[in-house]
Amino acid sequence: MYAVIKTGGKQYRVEVGNKLKVETLPAEAGSNIQLDQVLMVADGETVSAGAPFLNQAKVSATVIGHGRHDKIRIFKMRRRKHYRKQQGHRQNYTEIQITGISA
Repeated sequence: MYAVIKTGGKQYRVEVGNKLKVETLPAEAGSNIQLDQVLMVADGETVSAGAPFLNQAKVSATVIGHGRHDKIRIFKMRRRKHYRKQQGHRQNYTEIQITGISA
């Protein structure tokens, strides 16, 4: 059984036991959360799709912790124009583990 959920403006295909790094969620480490924006649930041959969300479907997860991704470097340059600009960014994330899918 798997589900497609939406959180932080992105969509993820999840199964029970998966660990994900999603956009920051306002929850304490170790707490249980409910993700209710479920787009699709598939159980073997049965597939249920929402328009856009399924009303009764919920995905439960446990917050493992919070952190920051690796730094990415943004480098802009115009050749022969004496223009160079360098910038870095580290995005925050919340790591969750999927504990259950109810359809």
